[in-house]
Amino acid sequence: MRCKLICCEVFSREIYKELLENDNTVFPVFTEIMSHNYPDFLREQIQQEIDKTEPVNFDYVLLGYGLCGNAINGIYARAVPIVIPRAHDCCTILLGSKEVYQTHFAHRPSCRWTSGGNIKSGDISLRENELHSFHELNISYGELVEKYGEDNATYIIESLTPKDSSENKMVFIQTPPYDKLNYKDKVEKAAENKGCQFELIEGNTRLLRMLLNGVWPEEEFLVIPPGFHVEAVYDPVQVIKAEP
Repeated sequence: MRCKLICCEVFSREIYKELLENDNTVFPVFTEIMSHNYPDFLREQIQQEIDKTEPVNFDYVLLGYGLCGNAINGIYARAVPIVIPRAHDCCTILLGSKEVYQTHFAHRPSCRWTSGGNIKSGDISLRENELHSFHELNISYGELVEKYGEDNATYIIESLTPKDSSENKMVFIQTPPYDKLNYKDKVEKAAENKGCQFELIEGNTRLLRMLLNGVWPEEEFLVIPPGFHVEAVYDPVQVIKAEP
């Protein structure tokens, strides 16, 4: 199977490590990590790369992103199917599953975090959980209920108004490519200097491995057929769906 991977550079070392043991032919294209600060611009970058992908050359386009501030919302599959992890942001992908994400962050959706990929790119600052950025939707609770149902609306509202004290904590998600580097020590030292509590969470590259290996169970990945586009769902399970 031949695939084009379009991916945030925050996963670059994890991707290269996984490709060493991958039987598929995968051509990676990375976007700059700071593009996440401009979701509309990132969406344009991803769509342009998708639009120039020909079925004679590739069987699938793989996207190494979560919903990421709505950056992939509205992305169209042209002539080649697209495969995307069901994840709200990079944090879920670095942790390896939605379930692990829920364990660590469901009770503190405003908690900020960093990773080896962020630090490698020169960004040691903490990144805010994408679930806490839905205020940019500018939508009322009644409209949320009408559009997504009462349970999902409640989930979104609770995500927007977290009741935790995680702002005083520095979380570092460590994945295997960075085990032997001193990034953990840098974050721990930064936490000490700021008077914050440091927390280490062991990451897991299973979602990236599954994406590259063509293992795409429906509950964890969305396959977008040609002529369909991505539509955000904003719930903790489905996350995204395909619409014509």
